[in-house]
Amino acid sequence: MYYSIGVEYALHCLVYLVSSVHKPIGIKDLAEFQGVSVSYLSKVFTKLAKAGIVQSTPGVKGGYLLSRPPEQITFYDVVTAIEGVQPAFQCKNIVAKGLPAQSQDTNDPTVPCRINLTMLEAEQMKNDYLKQKNLAWLKDTLEKELAPSVLEKISDFFAKC
Repeated sequence: MYYSIGVEYALHCLVYLVSSVHKPIGIKDLAEFQGVSVSYLSKVFTKLAKAGIVQSTPGVKGGYLLSRPPEQITFYDVVTAIEGVQPAFQCKNIVAKGLPAQSQDTNDPTVPCRINLTMLEAEQMKNDYLKQKNLAWLKDTLEKELAPSVLEKISDFFAKC
């Protein structure tokens, strides 16, 4: 499964919002920190807002806040907000179109396509895994894995905003 870079930008930006629970962060600041254009990141945040993951606060000191506690926002929520919910594998039922005439008696339309079932099962496993990972987990994990100097630079950058 291929995810667009928008999923990565969304997750990176959302983890910064976890740390600033009561203080909105502006889209310009998030874009500057990520090194991406404001217009591109605005499109990502429009999708996140539409999905109820973030909310915007207007005004000079406005920006974005999480709409729910970070424990309630999963990676799956973010992926579906950015990418949609269409399954990765699209079964075209080519078995029914491609069987030789002498084999068509085994082509019972009530028998589901084994390939499709397997691919859907794999996708469900992936989705279940993504539903187990949330923004609170991401923040906690990054705080353990990143060097203190990196965490301090991130904190200093957003403290100035």
